[in-house]
Amino acid sequence: MNTEGGDSNRRVRILILSGANLDLLGERDPKIYGNASLEECIESARSEAYRLGFEVDHFQSNSEGDLIDAIHKARGSCEAIVINAGALSHTSWAIHDALACFDGVVIELHLSNPAAREPFRHTSVIAGVADGSIAGFGRSGYAIAILGINELMKETERSEVGRG
Repeated sequence: MNTEGGDSNRRVRILILSGANLDLLGERDPKIYGNASLEECIESARSEAYRLGFEVDHFQSNSEGDLIDAIHKARGSCEAIVINAGALSHTSWAIHDALACFDGVVIELHLSNPAAREPFRHTSVIAGVADGSIAGFGRSGYAIAILGINELMKETERSEVGRG
């Protein structure tokens, strides 16, 4: 798999999942979540992905079941998932289990830093099945997630080459 964007046969596909209440970004608690809309956050990721030759799909739902269905659909068609599940990050073992069945890279993303917030936000049930977590960087976290995927995929390629 080419992580530098030169593979003309198949581009790396990344699914960005946005959970509950993220459709309200830019309006909801700007002191915590910033002023950027969800579309502006996704555009930040798309810009970085384009630079690397990746494709980005985005899906937002306030429904846990819809997010699980999207994870299942990504199996076999996407190489990575970036998930900002919002408050579901702290409660959804069903999303945890769905992500555990995904063979690609998983990055957990939070606009704010949950560790610096209310105690119930300090635990993520998703973190245990994620390859990495990004928190507290606001809109920039989306581009950082794409860079992280690129680096993790390079590491995987290096380790696979060494096995041959």
